[in-house]
Amino acid sequence: MSKLPDLEALSIFAKVAELRSFAAASEELGLSKPTVSKAVSRLEHRLGTRLFNRTSRQLALTDAGQRLMPKAARLLADAEAAESEMLNQSVTPRGLLRLAVPMSFGVREVAPALPGFLAQYPQVSVDLHLSDETVDLIGGGYDAALRIAALPDSSLVARRLAPIPRLLVCAPCYLEGRTAPEHPRDLMDHSCLSYAYLATPEVWHFTHKSGEQVSVSPAGQLKANNADALTPALFSGLGIALQPEFVVGPAVRDGRLAVLLPDWQTPSIALHLVMPPGGPRPARVEALAAYLGRYFSKGERGKAEAEMLGIKE
Repeated sequence: MSKLPDLEALSIFAKVAELRSFAAASEELGLSKPTVSKAVSRLEHRLGTRLFNRTSRQLALTDAGQRLMPKAARLLADAEAAESEMLNQSVTPRGLLRLAVPMSFGVREVAPALPGFLAQYPQVSVDLHLSDETVDLIGGGYDAALRIAALPDSSLVARRLAPIPRLLVCAPCYLEGRTAPEHPRDLMDHSCLSYAYLATPEVWHFTHKSGEQVSVSPAGQLKANNADALTPALFSGLGIALQPEFVVGPAVRDGRLAVLLPDWQTPSIALHLVMPPGGPRPARVEALAAYLGRYFSKGERGKAEAEMLGIKE
């Protein structure tokens, strides 16, 4: 005999006992009458006693059935309540949502986006993890992560939320006494500041609007695993950096940084929401995906800034 109780048979017994009819129980449960009858017989065999006295016209509980009925009914009611609660949770966003986000983007862009999300979904709370390092979603117990990259194939489920333009920039003071690069190969004669978590941090790839493609291996005095960490070196004129627009855009607009090689594009990257495989996902995760998709959509945010800078997808 199985060590686990036969909860299905107990639930079916409770329904038959409540309705005093195998036929009525089978109809209400959406099961065939033979299935209901076999479940009760299975339970009687397991317990070693009859639970019903059956005649062609009447169904009555035995003494054992009467003793078992309130406990079985309570089990059925508890199971129905638990299932109802979980179904409500799957429809109404609620609970803790663990979200991993790159540091600079999280502070600049995601943190300002969250108050609106939390106000819209008051039963959801967010645990925001900020790090440029790629986290293990499944091993770390995260519901989702935002990643800025050209994503490789993986088992994760990814939704593209928005393009992330990148700009080749330097401070005007860096160019004093120097010739500005006119071709990516000219970067080999300049000091370049590197972001460690680029897909190919040792090699920068460029494509001209004419279709010409060039790869260079820049060198410089500073490499960092956070984009904001390069900003003071940029402002001090220490070198040239390839930075996301959300980091350097304000400094470009106010003239503290200059855009170099505007006719050359780097490989396109985008903001993605990635989630563990499988499903269905909790309603809180689906709500976050929809909210961030609207928030970071080109139609609602960033379009005017991109046009001012002459940035194309």
